[in-house]
Amino acid sequence: MNYFAHITGWGTSVPANVITNADLAKIIETSDEWIRSRTGIAQRHIAEEGQSSASLGAEAALKALKVANISPHDVDLIVVSTSSPEHLFPSTASLIQDRIGATRAGAFDLSAACTGFIIAANMVAQSIRSGAIRTALVIGTETLSRLVDWEDRSTCILFGDGAGAFVLQASQEPGGVLSAVMRSDGSGGDLLTVPAGGSKLPTSYQTVKDKQHFIQMNGREVFRFATRVMAQATEDVVKKANFTLDDIDWVVPHQANQRIIETAAKRLKLPLERFVINLERYGNTSTASIPLAAVEAITDGRIQPGDRIVFVGFGAGLTWGALLAQWTGPLPAEKPKMWPYRLHGLYRLYVKLRSWGLRIVRLVEGMVWGQRDK
Repeated sequence: MNYFAHITGWGTSVPANVITNADLAKIIETSDEWIRSRTGIAQRHIAEEGQSSASLGAEAALKALKVANISPHDVDLIVVSTSSPEHLFPSTASLIQDRIGATRAGAFDLSAACTGFIIAANMVAQSIRSGAIRTALVIGTETLSRLVDWEDRSTCILFGDGAGAFVLQASQEPGGVLSAVMRSDGSGGDLLTVPAGGSKLPTSYQTVKDKQHFIQMNGREVFRFATRVMAQATEDVVKKANFTLDDIDWVVPHQANQRIIETAAKRLKLPLERFVINLERYGNTSTASIPLAAVEAITDGRIQPGDRIVFVGFGAGLTWGALLAQWTGPLPAEKPKMWPYRLHGLYRLYVKLRSWGLRIVRLVEGMVWGQRDK
């Protein structure tokens, strides 16, 4: 039996807190004109206290499940792509799994920087096509503002926070994810990096003093790399599906820099109007940027069922890739079977009570085993 992996649900979550270029000009030597002319960015959303990659990702996931008209109980797998995870471990995906009450789902994080959402969607699509799973959540979520040196003009103007999620489901109807390409060149790993905090440079007084826990980037080299691979990956993924660029309705690129997108459009000889761009309002949200842009285009009616869309990105690693999908939207489905999912407030209460209950059970079990060991 042949299965196709369709994108059937989508959702986003961004912090309410916004920092404009004018706000940045008050703390560093810059201006709105300087930032706009070099990046195309006017503002970015910044996480507030209490918000995190897990909380933003969970909100986006719940919205995506609602669009797909399925309950968290029906999710088989959650893959979270993030460059700013909650912890080294446990995975942010596991934390989101608990927050949304996806009691049957496996969960793991995927680290491929800004290309991560594309790679995660492709891996999930392959699992669906193999028959291993039927329903999955792919989430790109970031709180990059916690990794930014707000005294570094070259990086702090670029990044923002947010999350986007897709539901992918199995169907025998042709469509959905049609092809994908994934590429990497680790020789450029030093061009965009957070050097410390891992096993090579564990946190110490010196790494903190040297600001090695912040994003460091060679902007000129990343720009050169990005303008080359964006066009190449788009051509490769279209050719792999036996289409031409004339068959493509929309390109949804990673939102890193307006000039990079414009250069890619010129190299592909495509009008900029066929590119979905919302960089001005969000900045570079890394793994969240592609779903954030895609959902905006779906919401305002640009993306329609039947459209062929290329999602293309690049990032640290160095990594790059593209995915081609034929848009379908929600599949015909029954209403959620478990009543807590129908009422948002009751559902959220149910999820919290379930999580607390499991913690209490583990505590009691630990006490019992402790008594036995005496």
